[in-house]
Amino acid sequence: MSLPVTDTSDRATSPRHVDTLIIGSGFAGLGAAIKLTKAGKKDFVVIERGHDVGGTWRDNTYPGAACDVPSHLYSYSFALNPDWTRSFSTQPEIQKYIAGVARKYGVMDKHVFGTDVTSARWNAETNRWDVETTSGNYTAKIVVSAVGALCEPNLPDIKGIHDFEGDVFHSAQWNHDVSLAGKRVAVIGTGASAIQIVPAIAGQVTHLDVYQRTAPWILPRADRPYTKLERFAFKHVPGFQRLSRAGIYAMRETQVVGLAKAPAFMKPLQWASENHLRTQIKDKALRAKVTPNFRIGCKRMLISNAYYPALAQSNVDLVTDGIAEVRKGSIVTKDGTERPIDALVVATGFHVTDSPAYRGITGKDGRTLAETFEDGGQQGYKGAAVANFPNMFFLVGPNTGLGHTSMVFMIESQINYLVDALNTIDKHDIGTIEVRKDVQDEYNVTLQDQLSKSVWMNGGCASWYLDKHGNNTTLWPGFTFEFRRITKQFDLDAYRSVASADLTSATSANTAGNNTDKVVAR
Repeated sequence: MSLPVTDTSDRATSPRHVDTLIIGSGFAGLGAAIKLTKAGKKDFVVIERGHDVGGTWRDNTYPGAACDVPSHLYSYSFALNPDWTRSFSTQPEIQKYIAGVARKYGVMDKHVFGTDVTSARWNAETNRWDVETTSGNYTAKIVVSAVGALCEPNLPDIKGIHDFEGDVFHSAQWNHDVSLAGKRVAVIGTGASAIQIVPAIAGQVTHLDVYQRTAPWILPRADRPYTKLERFAFKHVPGFQRLSRAGIYAMRETQVVGLAKAPAFMKPLQWASENHLRTQIKDKALRAKVTPNFRIGCKRMLISNAYYPALAQSNVDLVTDGIAEVRKGSIVTKDGTERPIDALVVATGFHVTDSPAYRGITGKDGRTLAETFEDGGQQGYKGAAVANFPNMFFLVGPNTGLGHTSMVFMIESQINYLVDALNTIDKHDIGTIEVRKDVQDEYNVTLQDQLSKSVWMNGGCASWYLDKHGNNTTLWPGFTFEFRRITKQFDLDAYRSVASADLTSATSANTAGNNTDKVVAR
């Protein structure tokens, strides 16, 4: 659905008023829209910059794109998919599932597609958010940021890369109009996307150079097509799919012991990865190059049965020397070697702890979210709220990421918290609500203490999990059922809340610099 737009002046003076505005429609934003609808809330809108729902799974269409979480766990619990064809689903199948869920639950008319949110600013006079978009302006009582962590491509700062005259694109912005067949291609990066792209294109290119900065730990991928009998059972045998999902969930949760509690328990996974490497790469020199020098789990664990064999192909070279510069038709490494290429694929990940989206959100103290995180690190409360940003909730916020299982589980937990928060706001007629800074600080001290025992902080690696302050502001340091427990109900006593009827006096009190806001409930 698109909003009727007249001219710029009309948009500036006549914003659309909504109770709740959701930014983004990947798994998080779409799930929120569905749950708000189920809760009887109608006055909301979802702003999505893409042409359809799906987020990461809509945008990442590179060759070989697939999920590293088993299919039955990578779906909403309220919308299981009995039609998965494989144990690990590919990008087209996941995107088809997400789009089908959106249409099934009738929330497409709540979306405004092809629209970027350019800014969201807290208005202390109206106690609402002023939101500017490329399709018109809004005011909203509540803003929900459902901007995913893996949505803003991270382009490497390499000398001369903008002077390259061949085809160049990021893995998340794949140019399907460009054929790589018969070309000399370079792939920069060896992360989750790269290890899927490399085997997918190695057989069609004349030559492939893979530029590796850090060798990842790679485990076998237990992927296979489901049999006809299994697919029949998923669809027609009551409880069979949920039982399968529960078994996968339980098995995945066992990894938490080694990842977050006692890193020594990661040894069996490391042995499995080392055996996988020895089995698939016989050349000792190449094997040495791809052997990681840090403890498994410290960086994201990857799964593939095809990456190592692709590296062993005669037309593929693994380059471990650092890149000095990119020239018009080549890459030069720091040892002086120049390698000619026709196309360049950049698989260097995303802005996670420094998302550009943070620069456009301005809180009540006049600072942007980016400035707030720059000063004190990316901190929030239960991944759902940030002090100084009233009436704003986050999905996939700080310390909600996972290194072992499905993010959809965490997203649903946060959506439960969000819906209960909105119900609480309506029940008590709350005008503004903001997490208390002391509560947020105490929460983060506890988080970092728990994380200090984890493999992410004791594995001997540097990763995108850590911010510039050295804190892990990305991952949840425990079992996912623990997170589900603490987000089951909205805890109003952790917030400063002002009744709608008292907003005028509360605003005056805030301006005077005191804390005499009337708390609605405890």
